[in-house]
Amino acid sequence: MQGSRSIEILCLALTALVLGWTLPLSFAEWPIVLFLATYGTLIFLFQQRRFLSDRPLVKLNLEAWSLVIFITGVVWFSGRETSPLKNLYLLPLMLCARTSRRWVTLILVGGIGLCHLALAAATPDLDVLSLSYAARAVGELAPLAVVAYLITRLSADIAVAREQIETLAQNDSLTGLPNARMFKEIWQREHDSCAKNGGVYALLRIDIDRLVDINDDFGHDGGNRAIRLVAECLQRSIRGVDVPGRLGGDEFAVLLPGASTEMAEATIKRIRNNVYKTTLDLKSRMIRCSVSIGAVNYPKDGVDLSELSDLADRNRVRDKELRRAPSAKAKA
Repeated sequence: MQGSRSIEILCLALTALVLGWTLPLSFAEWPIVLFLATYGTLIFLFQQRRFLSDRPLVKLNLEAWSLVIFITGVVWFSGRETSPLKNLYLLPLMLCARTSRRWVTLILVGGIGLCHLALAAATPDLDVLSLSYAARAVGELAPLAVVAYLITRLSADIAVAREQIETLAQNDSLTGLPNARMFKEIWQREHDSCAKNGGVYALLRIDIDRLVDINDDFGHDGGNRAIRLVAECLQRSIRGVDVPGRLGGDEFAVLLPGASTEMAEATIKRIRNNVYKTTLDLKSRMIRCSVSIGAVNYPKDGVDLSELSDLADRNRVRDKELRRAPSAKAKA
C-alpha cells in the first residue's frame, strides 16, 4: 500500500535525522545504525508484492506493530521519557486506523500505552507511580486515543461513501436493479461461460404497456411508481440465480441462467400474473399495469449477443401487438 510505505519512509528519515543530531552526545554509533538498517530492511520486505499478498489486513497490522516497536526503540535511544520523538506514535495509529476495525486500533493504542509506561519506568529519577507522571501520561496518550478514534470514524464513513458510489454506478437509482451497463456485464459473463461449457440460458426483454398514458394522466411520479411496481414484481417472480435489470425508461431485462424454453415460459407467466394482480393506487384510482415480454434461448435462437438482444426485442414488440386490444392499437 502506497500510503503505508510513505509513512514508514517518513518515520525512518525523520528518526535518522534526529538521532544523527543527538547521537554524538549520548550513544554509540553502530547499534543505532544497525537498528535503522534493520527497520529499513523490514520496509523493503513489506513492500514486496508477494509478501502476505493474500492477507492484506494481516500485513497492514504487522506493519503497524513493527512501526510501534521501531518508534519505541528510537524513543529509547533519544532520551526515553524526555525524547522529542514520542509523537511519532501517531504514525502507526494513522496506519492502522485507516483500514482496521476499531477493536484492532484499540489494542494498538493499549500497546502504545504499555510502551510509553516501559520507557517512563526506564527513565532515571522518574516515579511512574506519582500523580504528576499520571497526569502527564494522560495528557500525552489521550490525544493519541482521540486521533485514532477520529481516523477510524472517518475511514468508516469513507468506506460507506465508496460503497454507495459503487452501488450508484452499478444499480438503477429508481428501482435498485442492475443498470444497463451492469446487466450487460453480467450477461456477457454468463454467455461466455455457457459458450465455453456448453450451457444454456434464456433472456427476457420486458416493457410496461401504456406507460405514456400513466405519465399523461398522473404525472411522472405516477410513471415512476409504475416502474417500481414492475421492478418489484420481477424480483418476486424469478429464482435467486436469475438477474433482473433496468435498461432504461420502461424497459427491463431478465437473465435466466440454465433455463430451458419451458422454464422461460413459466417465468413469463409468473411475471404477467404478478404485475397484473398488483394494483397501483394513483389519485384514489386503482390502476392495473401489464407488460409485454419477448424471450430468446441460447443457443437455440442464436449465439451472438447482439443477435439475441435484437430477436428478444422483436419478440417483445410482436407480443405487444398480439395482446393489444383493437381499440387501443393507436396508443403507444
